[in-house]
Amino acid sequence: MPAQPKPRKLRTLQLVTVIFFTVSGGPFGLEALLGYAHEHAALLLLLVTPLLWDIPAMFMVLELNSMMPVTGGYYQWVKHALGMRWGLFEGWWTWLYTFADLAIYPVLFVMYASYFVPIEGVWKVAMCLLIIWGSAGINILGIVPVGKVAQLLSIIVIAPFILLFVIFAQRHTGSFALPAPSLKGLPYPSLGSAIYIVMWNCFGWDNVTTYADEVERPERAYLRSVFMAFLLMMVVYVGVIITAQLSHIGYKEFAEKGMPALGELVAGRWLGIVLSIGGMASAIGLYAANLLAVSRLPKVMADDELMPARLHALHPRFGTPYVSIIVCSVVISLMTFWDFGDLVIIDVTIYGAGLFLEYITLIKMRIREPSRPRPFRVPLSTTWLCALLILPVGVYSIALSGVMIAQGNALKPALFAIGCLLSAEVVWRIVLWRKPHLRA
Repeated sequence: MPAQPKPRKLRTLQLVTVIFFTVSGGPFGLEALLGYAHEHAALLLLLVTPLLWDIPAMFMVLELNSMMPVTGGYYQWVKHALGMRWGLFEGWWTWLYTFADLAIYPVLFVMYASYFVPIEGVWKVAMCLLIIWGSAGINILGIVPVGKVAQLLSIIVIAPFILLFVIFAQRHTGSFALPAPSLKGLPYPSLGSAIYIVMWNCFGWDNVTTYADEVERPERAYLRSVFMAFLLMMVVYVGVIITAQLSHIGYKEFAEKGMPALGELVAGRWLGIVLSIGGMASAIGLYAANLLAVSRLPKVMADDELMPARLHALHPRFGTPYVSIIVCSVVISLMTFWDFGDLVIIDVTIYGAGLFLEYITLIKMRIREPSRPRPFRVPLSTTWLCALLILPVGVYSIALSGVMIAQGNALKPALFAIGCLLSAEVVWRIVLWRKPHLRA
């Protein structure tokens, strides 16, 4: 009987584009930042928040992944260091926040497609379902097709912004001076909402580790790819905000009509069309890349009897967790009716809690397994590493407290997210009731 061919693995350039779409996908969704933070605080928050929120997360992910580059990523790390209970918490929270996150992208696709023709009612639902189930099909085919699609879509997403920046620089006749950076006069609830927008556009670094076994030479590939993706993301983000400020676009119009409105202002309708196409490509890439990450999680949790064994099933031809992909797609299909702003708050709130479990895992493994091989090690002592973690905790606390004291609809999704976090203990108790041998 002939030997089974080895599954193809993701290479570095493909990994860069998959990470880019997992974490960013371009600045689509960043438009509301100027409305919340206004001209003096927007660029300041865009530069400072990733330094305090993303850089610690990137370093944490790289060190843990270099020690344990395994399928399941963050779930396996937390389970190894903190035990089965906290591993379930990590996995459950990740499932919940990713459902909220993935439900955003089909809605974004419809928003940018509506630039060409209004899409409402049953047609909006049909288009969202097409994105969801088309991406499910690509994921079932395997990780390499997802990587190739991400490469193509990254060109479609980034090229319009290169055009935008070049044309604006050539045609702009006024001053290039930017407003002085300041948080003075910015209401605390607006500060919290602005930080949420930046956090949502800059998170997901741990998600890219759930398929580490499917990456060529993961220890080296992740180190290169993470920093390349971060640099690409920040260049595009900063460029868009500077262009929007210097073009004097109305911030309300920018938030409601998105990037195409900025393109029209700079170069006319043709650039608005190109940016709309880029927004649609971004939504597809974000959805496909994040579904790739979350669909691997139920498989490894099912191995530990924390989820139904059927989720462990692999496709007989492609070797992908097709049952998990289908289950995720069904749940996401039901969530696309939620409001965009609510989904962002739910998404970031639950994600932050899971991220802090990973920080605790890193510190515990530093203390308990100091001699374990680490191809990448954060260049800080354990004491200074603990001090570094104050930064993302502070950013998270400001954002959450800001929306908690806000008047209006922001409080409801925040409370709902806290309820989702508490539900992990209920799930753990149900698991123990059905499988008491897991108490050990």
